[in-house]
Amino acid sequence: MTLSDHILLWNHASIKVMDVRHTIMEQGEVLQSYRLPASAFLYAVRGSARVWLDRNAHMAKRFHILHGGKGMFLDIAVEESFEYYMILYKATVPLPCRQEILELMKKNNPFQYQYVFAPCYPLSLFDKIDQMNNEWQRSNGLEKLHVKSLFYQFVYELMRQLHVQGIEPFKPDLAMQVIRYIRERYSEPITLESLANDLECSAGYLSKLFKGKMNTSPIHYLGEVRVNNAIKLLLQTDATLQEIAESVGYPDGHSLSRSFKRYKGVSPARFKTEWKYGDQGEDLPLLRQRFAILPNKVKRYSDNDIENHYQYKGEVDISMYRSVKLTAMTVFLCLSLLLGACSSAPNTNGGSQAPAKNAEVQANSGNSNGGQEAASQAKTRIVSTLKGDVEIPAEPQRVASDQYMGQLLKLGIIPVGVREDMLKEAWIEKAGISKDILSKIEDLGGFPMNAEKLAYLEPDLIIGSIEDNIEQYKKIGTTVFLPYWESYSTAGPIEKFKRISEIFGKQEVAEQWIAEYEQKVDKARKQIEGIIKPGETISVVQIGSKALYVLAAKGGNYGSATIYQMLKLPPTEKALNMTEGFENVSLEVLPEYLGDHVFVYVNSKEDADQILNSAIWKGAPAVKKGQVYMYGEFGDEFVMEDPYSLELQLETIVNILLKNRQ
Repeated sequence: MTLSDHILLWNHASIKVMDVRHTIMEQGEVLQSYRLPASAFLYAVRGSARVWLDRNAHMAKRFHILHGGKGMFLDIAVEESFEYYMILYKATVPLPCRQEILELMKKNNPFQYQYVFAPCYPLSLFDKIDQMNNEWQRSNGLEKLHVKSLFYQFVYELMRQLHVQGIEPFKPDLAMQVIRYIRERYSEPITLESLANDLECSAGYLSKLFKGKMNTSPIHYLGEVRVNNAIKLLLQTDATLQEIAESVGYPDGHSLSRSFKRYKGVSPARFKTEWKYGDQGEDLPLLRQRFAILPNKVKRYSDNDIENHYQYKGEVDISMYRSVKLTAMTVFLCLSLLLGACSSAPNTNGGSQAPAKNAEVQANSGNSNGGQEAASQAKTRIVSTLKGDVEIPAEPQRVASDQYMGQLLKLGIIPVGVREDMLKEAWIEKAGISKDILSKIEDLGGFPMNAEKLAYLEPDLIIGSIEDNIEQYKKIGTTVFLPYWESYSTAGPIEKFKRISEIFGKQEVAEQWIAEYEQKVDKARKQIEGIIKPGETISVVQIGSKALYVLAAKGGNYGSATIYQMLKLPPTEKALNMTEGFENVSLEVLPEYLGDHVFVYVNSKEDADQILNSAIWKGAPAVKKGQVYMYGEFGDEFVMEDPYSLELQLETIVNILLKNRQ
């Protein structure tokens, strides 16, 4: 929503000031999970505090203004004595009104938007809000009318400064609001209508948005949360079914039992019996664990300019999550999530049915009366990783990963969530991945994946590719470390695919694709035979926005594996002897690295102009002979090395060589 639309709706709105509050919080004091009863401005006038609006973290210091909508949760952790004013107000667009105004309000309710900023001229705003507070303390109607007029003046000045500073309000994540609302109030009577009313939107819009993002309805999700919390009480206490029902939001034990059967497939009594005598191996350890959802510290990674290779950068944007103390509510939430992940969820991942080569851990149930042992069923498997052996579910149903989406899809596994850049890769559209499949995959942000979204998805297996993130992921669920880069080199794409298939026991699926791909590679080699003459060599160059790279014969990326290892095009001596996957070189020494044929990959043509137009480049023998192949531009199928990308890379390289020969 643009700021101009925001101002337009303020012009048409009818405003009622609900409350004006002046609060002073001492150092170390905490306000937790306060649900805003109306839209609100918070104006900090002294001190500093960490403030969360629906878990979006902000640092509020002197003269910072925050805005949030009705139903949002406000959390404050004071760092030094924190003084602020809060104005609670209700805004409606009265009828009759132009249809376009109503449509704009329906799609983009500005009174629900979030924004935080430090105004250029804070004292003019302070004067208005201080007067409002003084007038609000008096009881007669004339002062309340004055408060309303002052509020409009406050909003005018605020909008003017937003406009001057070029700040655009942003729309809150409504689905995440619903999730938190349900998780914290599941024991209360909740209907779709009451939920929509508390979050200031229509029931139809709320239902459609939530289904689109979570693949389930809000009320179905409410039932899941209630049943998962019922499981916790069922297994950890001797409470009656009626007591549990009333505790989790059902009117009676019969209603709980009926809902329990619908979600879990068995009655509560049978579930407890089977857990007690047969399934402790899977559930019991989880009841003893206590995990924090939020990370203890934030690491800095490159989320966007992934030039060679997800390396550490200098100053980059980072997640605003910070270390917070665990509360009883957080522990309660974690237990609910963990129990939910262990329950029998539908298989949306195409989990493997093939026997795994890894060692299997079996949970046995015995009958002490009959003296006979029940047949052992594999519950988990052991996989070996660089961080030791890890016990994972035998058939993971809900997989989250910060890499390897293409590999997972080729194995028939639809992950429940991946890192956001995975959902933007060029190969997705070129490979014909359907929107229906993509709609089932949640965007989990950059490195590290968003901890809270990840926890909400309740994954039973997390795959992490960066070592420093693994401990954080382990706090949420079973995690396997599978590095994408090892130092400055990467394993061959085929080897990488095999490693992933072994985790899921899908080696047969992988081998079948590898065999088919190798047939395509053999055909491609025959097509380009003779283009590179005997004794000639090739080199692969990547021109980045700030650096120039020559890729190694082994361990590189950006298509170098397809060029060197698949098509077996002969590398230069320098490419063969590189100890890492690439070397960062200067333009002056570049000719020493160039072969008789040169493949060039650029971040963008603008980045390459300075080098390609230089006398040094134009004087290179390969350039003079016209044996230079511009084969890619950043963001295409050469960024990743999954099976879909490899197929597209092979086709692209072959076509370029054939076109050059003609």
